[in-house]
Amino acid sequence: MSHSPVPLGTFPTPVEPAPRLAVALGLEPTDLWIKRDDLTGLGGGGNKIRKLEWTVGAALAEGADTLVTTGAAQSNHARLTAAAAARLGLAAVLVLRGAPGAARSGNLALDGLFGARLAWAGDVDQAGLDLAAAEVCARLRADGAGPALIPFGGSGVAGARGYVRCGEELDAQVPELRTVVVALGSGGTMAGLVAALGTGSVLGVDVGALADPAAAVARFAAPLAPQEVTAGELRVRRDQVGRGYAVLTGPASEALRLAARTEGLVLDPVYTARALAGLRAAVADGDVRPGEKTVFVHTGGLPGLFGHPDAVAFAEQGAAEFADRVN
Repeated sequence: MSHSPVPLGTFPTPVEPAPRLAVALGLEPTDLWIKRDDLTGLGGGGNKIRKLEWTVGAALAEGADTLVTTGAAQSNHARLTAAAAARLGLAAVLVLRGAPGAARSGNLALDGLFGARLAWAGDVDQAGLDLAAAEVCARLRADGAGPALIPFGGSGVAGARGYVRCGEELDAQVPELRTVVVALGSGGTMAGLVAALGTGSVLGVDVGALADPAAAVARFAAPLAPQEVTAGELRVRRDQVGRGYAVLTGPASEALRLAARTEGLVLDPVYTARALAGLRAAVADGDVRPGEKTVFVHTGGLPGLFGHPDAVAFAEQGAAEFADRVN
């Protein structure tokens, strides 16, 4: 790869102990550590910054003046693409699934604050979303702009390079690391970690973003890993998807509350809450065991919590319960 990454984040991110959460999950107090990739700096933070350093670096090398990307309405990747464009003096167009609603809270509010233009693709599948993005790029070129299409979730071989670096950070920060637990969405984050740490050390918790996320992870990791990577050898849990990507599940709700009340740690309802619910299930069935070092990668997404009505309502219940007891 001829281009270099463009610096956008603050690295290495810290690793923090989580003893109260560890015990609540059934681990020993010294077993669990949190990799704080929600603290990457730019635009509200999150894991997509590591990928954008590479994908935007490629766009700049090609002479692009506009970043175009796709995602769900509350896409963390879209938000951070807009933030990266603002920092670098580029335009941004976000092609989002769905239609505009009356409320534009959460990530949508930040998309607007960063100056991104939104193109709503309607109720489409991934192929339809990709087609809409290609049409937007064609229109931009016709108008004289130089668009670069950043892949869905920032995921691909280029974006996964950012998480090879994260894996290298973890190797130095947590000696005797046994398992890294991470949300598995578009696949690039897990792919980079697998390339750096090996298939046996990374547990991905599927959030329902792709029909076959393991295949995506293997495809992105294979060119970067020193050993062969196949989908069948990956550690992937698919028991936390529930009724769909955007639908808050019971286990994810419980994980949101558990992390907040044991460690003051705020998760998001789609990615990190499902990942923690997956870790909890993995401890229960023996896939993650007490006495072994486990790292939970906090991939960010806090603004998305405020754009998810069911998650906000669930969070507000705690304050209401306390008020009822006082009065």
